[in-house]
Amino acid sequence: MPLSPLEHDRHYGELDQVMRAYLGQPADDTPDKPSQALTAYLRHTWHTRPWALAIAERQLRDYADNPPGRLRLRLGEFYAIPDVGLSEADIQQWLYCLADHIKHSIETGEVPPPTSPDTQWEWHARFPELGQFLGGWFSQDMPDEFDDHDAAVDDYRGSTNPQLVARLVGELHELLALDLDESDYALAVAELGMEVDPPAPYSPSGWLARVAEQLATPPTQAKI
Repeated sequence: MPLSPLEHDRHYGELDQVMRAYLGQPADDTPDKPSQALTAYLRHTWHTRPWALAIAERQLRDYADNPPGRLRLRLGEFYAIPDVGLSEADIQQWLYCLADHIKHSIETGEVPPPTSPDTQWEWHARFPELGQFLGGWFSQDMPDEFDDHDAAVDDYRGSTNPQLVARLVGELHELLALDLDESDYALAVAELGMEVDPPAPYSPSGWLARVAEQLATPPTQAKI
């Protein structure tokens, strides 16, 4: 039978986070240099959950030491490594390579310096509520579901827990504080799931600032 959620997280939870960091990214790690995907994972995890790095190192090494055998494959009681463009023969050594890079980072204290996110995984890991907001309310179906952008923002506010709305306001301010070029803000909202253009005459950053102001204003005041 498939793994229960508890067993999955106990044995593979952090391994799965590392694998998710490779979504859309090449697994081109070498013994001398971690990939962009692993660097993004290290940077974000060091600054948010540093204790999880040791768990990731152990789970990667355990999986490489004990790949699923025929019985576990037949029963489905294993974690399936996603397709990262490597052959089955190369996966084991790649997992060891990742574990070695993480171990080196822990033991030496070498931490990737803070910067704006480099990968889609890192954008969503750093701005989770903004990803929910843009991907859920501003997909390509948005013009069919709402009269305009303001109506979508109002619907998000009315259907979302106030604590999460406050979290989104904080994430919007954090993103704007990065002071990116306008083209980079356009890339950021696209990576976070936005599939429609900001309303005229706003640029991506201008619209994000407007949304932050809208959501920070109590609904009763916003309607005055």
